Amino acid sequence: MNEIRVINGSENSASLSDAYKALIDFYYAFNNQNLELMENNWLQTEEASMSNPLGGIKRNWAELRNVYDRIFNGPAEVFVEFYDSTIHESDNMFLAVGHERGYFRNDDTEIKLAIRTSRIYTKINNKWKQIHHHGSIDQADLLEKYQTTVLQK
Repeated sequence: MNEIRVINGSENSASLSDAYKALIDFYYAFNNQNLELMENNWLQTEEASMSNPLGGIKRNWAELRNVYDRIFNGPAEVFVEFYDSTIHESDNMFLAVGHERGYFRNDDTEIKLAIRTSRIYTKINNKWKQIHHHGSIDQADLLEKYQTTVLQK
């Protein structure tokens, strides 16, 4: 099994499995605020869904695209990396489970992020496409600060 400890999108993926490459592509798109690459990483159907720390569930690529568009084109700078992770893979799906750490910066506010994360990918036309993401912030004070800061903007 090809294994790396931290994924932020800057990794050399040449010797890695296709599952790791899909994760690297996601984090590259996210940390470089590239909506086109993000769209390529996700399944483009009604089945795509996301549950994130800001609350609610987004369903279908159009709703998810709006979330990423607000993040990428908003006033804040956000960076995350995936670590302490495992990948569970079958022929046509894989699940990546781990943690994200990073930051959210807006004006003079910086919040250090600590998120429990899972991502599910499905294989379509021999390419991995993300179908679901779930993120949770365990620390109640961090969750409240993050929600208050992001939702008030």
